[in-house]
Amino acid sequence: MSNRVVEGRMVTPERLAELIEGERPMEATAIEDADRECPDCGGNVISVGYMPSVTAFVTGYKCQDCSWSDRDAQ
Repeated sequence: MSNRVVEGRMVTPERLAELIEGERPMEATAIEDADRECPDCGGNVISVGYMPSVTAFVTGYKCQDCSWSDRDAQ
C-alpha cells in the first residue's frame, strides 16, 4: 500500500518522510507496517525509507495516531 492515513490525513511516502525529517526527501520507498507500538499512545507505527541527501538513507517511523516519530540513519 503506497498511501496511508496519518493523524487523520492521507499521506504519500514522500509526505510521510517530510513529516518525520522536517523537509522533503530526494526519494522515498513504499510505506510499510513497522513491528512496534507507539511509545506515547500505543498506536500503530508505520515506516518509510527515504534519502534526505545523496549520501544518506534513513528509515523513519511515525505513529498513525499521534505526533510521535523516530528515525534510524544508515
